[in-house]
Amino acid sequence: MAKVTKKIKDKFSKQEELHKTEKEKLDERREEILAQGRKFKYPMQFAKHRLVFITIAIAFVALIGAAVFGWVSLYKNQSTSDVAYRITTVLPVPVAKVDGENVRFSDYLMIYRSSIMPVEQQNGSSDAADDDTESIRKFYKRTALTEAEKYAYAIKLGKENNIMVSKAQINEAFNEHLKIGGAERSEDSFLKVLKDNFGLDKGEYQRMLYLSLMEVEVSKLIDVNATSKVEQAQKMLAENGGDFRAVADALGIEYEETGLIDIMNIDGGRSTKAYEMEPGQISEPFVSQNGDCYYIIKVLGKADAKVAYVSLGIPFTELNTRFAQLRDENKIQEYIELPMDGVQ
Repeated sequence: MAKVTKKIKDKFSKQEELHKTEKEKLDERREEILAQGRKFKYPMQFAKHRLVFITIAIAFVALIGAAVFGWVSLYKNQSTSDVAYRITTVLPVPVAKVDGENVRFSDYLMIYRSSIMPVEQQNGSSDAADDDTESIRKFYKRTALTEAEKYAYAIKLGKENNIMVSKAQINEAFNEHLKIGGAERSEDSFLKVLKDNFGLDKGEYQRMLYLSLMEVEVSKLIDVNATSKVEQAQKMLAENGGDFRAVADALGIEYEETGLIDIMNIDGGRSTKAYEMEPGQISEPFVSQNGDCYYIIKVLGKADAKVAYVSLGIPFTELNTRFAQLRDENKIQEYIELPMDGVQ
C-alpha cells in the first residue's frame, strides 16, 4: 500500500512539473540563486561585525592609554611641557580644589610658564638640571599654584555674589595695557613682547586679565575695611588741604613720595596716572595695575616724560585672610605635591 501511495505521489508530482508556468519556474530559479548567495552573505556580515568590534576595542584601549599617560605626565611627573599644557587647555582637568571650586590645571601651567620663562631666559637654558635651577622651578611652581588657587576662590565668591567680568571689561583692560608707560603700542608689537618674553598669546593674556579682574571686583566688594579707609582718606585730604603724610600716619596706610621719575617706572600704574594729571591735582581712588590695592595720588611736578608724585596705598587684605583661613581649615585640596616653602 505504501509503494502504491508513493507511485501515485510521484505521478502527480511529474504532472505538476509539466503544468508549471514559465513565471513559476523563474521564481524557483531565483530562489535557488538567492539561497546560494546567502552562503556567502552571512560570513561577510560576521566579518564586518568583528571588524567593528576590534576597532572599538582598539580605540578604547588607546583612550585608556592616553588617559594613563596624561595622568602620569601631569600628576606624577608634574610635566610643564607644551604638550602637557595643550592637553589641559583641551581637557579641563583640575590641579586642586578650593572650598569646592576646581582649580584649572591650564591656569596653573599658564601662570607658571609665563613666570619662569623670563627667569630661564636670563639664567640660560631651560634644560639645566642643577639643584639651584630645580629649586627656582619649585618655588615658581608653588607660587603659581597658590596664585591659581586664589583666582579660583575669587571665581567662587564671584559666582556667589553675582559678580561678572564682561568681554568689554577685558578688552578695555587690554587696550589700557597697550598704553602702559605713556606710549601707546600697536597690538601686534604688544603681542610680540608677550610672546617673546612670557610665551603668552592674546587669548592667554585675556584669560590672565579675566582672572585678575575677577579678583579685583571680588576684593572691592568684600574688603569693607579697605573701602572704609579709602573713604576716610578722601575726607581727611579734603579737610587738611591734601596733607598725604598726615593721613597716612593717622590711618596707618602706605605713603610714598617720589622725585621726578620716568613714566615707564613700574609702580602699579601711578606714574602713568600722574602724567595724565596736572601738578597739585589729587586723583580719585584707583586700583593698582596688579590689583592688590587702592591708590590715591597727588602730582608734585612734571618735566618731559618724567613725573613726581606723592601717594597713599590702601591694600586689599580680606581675600587673602579668607584664603589663609581655608588653608588652615584644610579646605584646599591639591592633586600635585609641592612644598609650601613659606608661600602663603
